[in-house]
Amino acid sequence: MVKNAATATSDGTVVAIRGGVVDIAFAGTVPHVNALVQAGDVALEVASLLGGGVVRCVALGPVRGLALGIRVKAGGGGIEVPVGEAVLGRMLNVFGAPLDGLPPVAAAMRRPIHRPPPPLSDRVLRAEVLETGIKAIDLLSPIERGGKTGLFGGAGVGKTVLLSELIHNTVEHHHGVSLFCGIGERSREAEELWREMGEAGVRDKMVMLFGQMNEAPGVRFLIGNTALTMAEFFRDDQGKDVLLLIDNIFRFVQAGSEVSGLLGRMPSRVGYQPTLATELAALQERISSTRNGSITSIQAVYVPADDFTDPAAAAIFSHLSASVVLSRKRASEGLYPAVDPLASASVMLTPAIVGQRHYDIARAVRRTLAEYEELRDIIAMLGIEELSAHDRAVVTRARRLERFLTQPFFTVSASAGTTGRLVTIDETLAGCAEILAQTTFDRPESAYYMIGALSEMKEMA
Repeated sequence: MVKNAATATSDGTVVAIRGGVVDIAFAGTVPHVNALVQAGDVALEVASLLGGGVVRCVALGPVRGLALGIRVKAGGGGIEVPVGEAVLGRMLNVFGAPLDGLPPVAAAMRRPIHRPPPPLSDRVLRAEVLETGIKAIDLLSPIERGGKTGLFGGAGVGKTVLLSELIHNTVEHHHGVSLFCGIGERSREAEELWREMGEAGVRDKMVMLFGQMNEAPGVRFLIGNTALTMAEFFRDDQGKDVLLLIDNIFRFVQAGSEVSGLLGRMPSRVGYQPTLATELAALQERISSTRNGSITSIQAVYVPADDFTDPAAAAIFSHLSASVVLSRKRASEGLYPAVDPLASASVMLTPAIVGQRHYDIARAVRRTLAEYEELRDIIAMLGIEELSAHDRAVVTRARRLERFLTQPFFTVSASAGTTGRLVTIDETLAGCAEILAQTTFDRPESAYYMIGALSEMKEMA
């Protein structure tokens, strides 16, 4: 009789190989779902039980060299990774093994990567704003401390640059622990980030985890669980505030779609896996604040073909407390960061949390930019001279607000030939309020472009 045990060790035989999916037959004890099995040098994770002692596994590495009939060893347990202070300052993979060329992590504790989210009774809501120093975000889409923020945009609109700038501005002043999780991104970006964090002197309080673009879909699908397991230890056991940065959460969905197809599941809308909502919720629900500490997550989200109705983008939207939408149109106009002020939103932008003044100024900025958007077609056809005096004043203010909400970044200062600016919320509000209060301006629009606080323009004048 076949038993399904969680801890017993048993041997099996490879009976089928279909790309990155391997079927293994066990004569005795059958390993449980999410158990780790070893076939030579290839690690596999059990994805489903087919009955008759056969399990279907997802390969966590290249299957080159595997053959039918190879003996497989199952230890019974799942993937466990090191946690604690020993992982700080390291670059690791999905198994917690080093990618930085240093010796393996000598941690006293290891924990399984598949863990349930904290119960609702342990969760708390903290109505605090995480100041980023980026004008467009702090004004229009403030980030919740202990919440989840998404940076949405298509290819080439600046998601990774904006995330790098957020790392630069927040990690340096963050008093807790920071984790960077790279899912399906380029190896070049991983190397650049590793070097930049070392130069900034913040690497010793960061953990960097990567499941790169060239790795098996199973690795890209699980690297987020590895990052969350380490983050949960710092939150629950050490009572720290954790900053979790993910680039790119869409690649997690994409990896799940690949795994689902390999497992033979029927695809759902637009070819995505039928378990999309469940898999995404299982990951996102682990990101939360408890009585002990908090996990604040900032996630870059690739939007396929700039289509925000895509099922993956729509599913991710539902989990976020703030969404920063990047616009290709603004990027083409050279307005960086290319934050769309009308599409971005945050649950924190209420008078009770940010204050009445911040709320009123943000609404006035949005209203001015929305009126300008409506007048664009008239200006294109008839010219600005045909507008009323009121509408011309709106256009004048809106164009200066658009340029004032740009700013030079530290992370691209070398290539852009500029010096980065960190702007406080008070400086941003004061600058916007001054522009909104004026109807005529002494300085041209270009004077407001790529500066920090408004006082900087006056000093230059």
